[in-house]
Amino acid sequence: MIGKIFKAYDIRALYPDPLNEDAAWRVGHATGTFLKQANGQGTVVVSQDHRPAAPSMAESLIKGIRASGMDVVDLGRCDTSIQYFAIPHLNAVGGVQCTASHNPIEYIGFKISREGARPVGADTGLKDIEALARGIEGDCPEPTGTYKTADVWSAYREHILSFMGELKKPMKLFVDASNGCGIALLEKVFSNVPKLEVITVNDNWTNDWAHEPNPLVPENMVPTQAGTKQHAAAVGACFDGDADRCMLVDDAGEICGCDHLTAWLAGHFLKEQPGSSIVYDLRSSKAVPETITALGGKPAIAKVGHVNLKATLRETDGVFGGELSGHFYFKGNSYADSGAITLAASLGVLSRSDAGLNEQMKPFRKYPQSGEINFENDDKQGTMDKLKQSHGSKGEVMELDGVTIDCWDTEGYWFNVRASNTEPLLRLNTEAKDEATLAKLLAEIKPVLGTVAAGH
Repeated sequence: MIGKIFKAYDIRALYPDPLNEDAAWRVGHATGTFLKQANGQGTVVVSQDHRPAAPSMAESLIKGIRASGMDVVDLGRCDTSIQYFAIPHLNAVGGVQCTASHNPIEYIGFKISREGARPVGADTGLKDIEALARGIEGDCPEPTGTYKTADVWSAYREHILSFMGELKKPMKLFVDASNGCGIALLEKVFSNVPKLEVITVNDNWTNDWAHEPNPLVPENMVPTQAGTKQHAAAVGACFDGDADRCMLVDDAGEICGCDHLTAWLAGHFLKEQPGSSIVYDLRSSKAVPETITALGGKPAIAKVGHVNLKATLRETDGVFGGELSGHFYFKGNSYADSGAITLAASLGVLSRSDAGLNEQMKPFRKYPQSGEINFENDDKQGTMDKLKQSHGSKGEVMELDGVTIDCWDTEGYWFNVRASNTEPLLRLNTEAKDEATLAKLLAEIKPVLGTVAAGH
């Protein structure tokens, strides 16, 4: 059963089968052992999200970590991104958040980080942890590592609000906390900020969520869109379950594409650190690298996934990065993602301009996009090879993540097709210089890709 719970970037599964307290103890012991082998004796930071299973699962995880001989500092119920602050802040060798992010309430899981808040994915330690967990035999040894709790909210608030700076004018913010960890952020970080008025919805801890805590699903953004317009807010925000992602809505109630937000915020961060690289995922609009280049920055393209974005940001010593999933990454945050910092930085930028967010986003919304479309396909590699043969001669072929065929300068379009790691699906993202070119391209390649999957 251990193998079923390990994914590419984290541990996640249904509770209590296959992921339960026994598995949590094994994951804890294996994680502690892995971190001890890498760093020697030290402290592991643990926190948890808002799910019903989180308290007992975090408790079992902690017992496993302590049984490996490692010490534990327990932060309690917090957003995932507090890990990326607390690990260096407490001089810890790593950390674990007990969370299943935006998944339905029946799920639970763990996100693991190393020293310096470096992510642990399949290629950076998660496979080693899985092997260690599989190899545990016999009775559970008694905990030998120490245990204590800590409250880092005051320092965390100061850290997040440093990305905002002093607001230059009164700002009204509407937030959907998604009945999740965004509640704690609103209370501990965004309350009593000078010149900031915050109006909230779904801001109570409950096991009966108002909606699935996934802001990538358009219907889950409806409360944010409606509330932003109703209250004439400067910006609306919707957090996911563990609040490491934050999707924004402009003052006209329009959802801001995360690639467009990357381009918009690039200007702010390049003013602070001119000439730096800005990282973006390969599904992003051409407006992103165009904007970064025009501002004197260095565009750095990355594979999809938080492990890959963080690695590219570190490798290029980039100042900022953004991903279509709603994760945004900051050099000043251990190169890690933070929904709270995304919101804080956006509020700061908006307060320094007379133009509203909708007006400021218009220059980046200039090219029509397909959005991500999933296709049922049992011959994923064969289909990608066919696309290379049919379209590769028209432009540049890149195989960083699936296949990207860039015919922007010759045909006026690009597209990326990636294979799902877990399902017989191909994922398409494409963009064109005009609607007619986009429609023509989709008519050509959709039949090759297969049947559009249900819900897409």
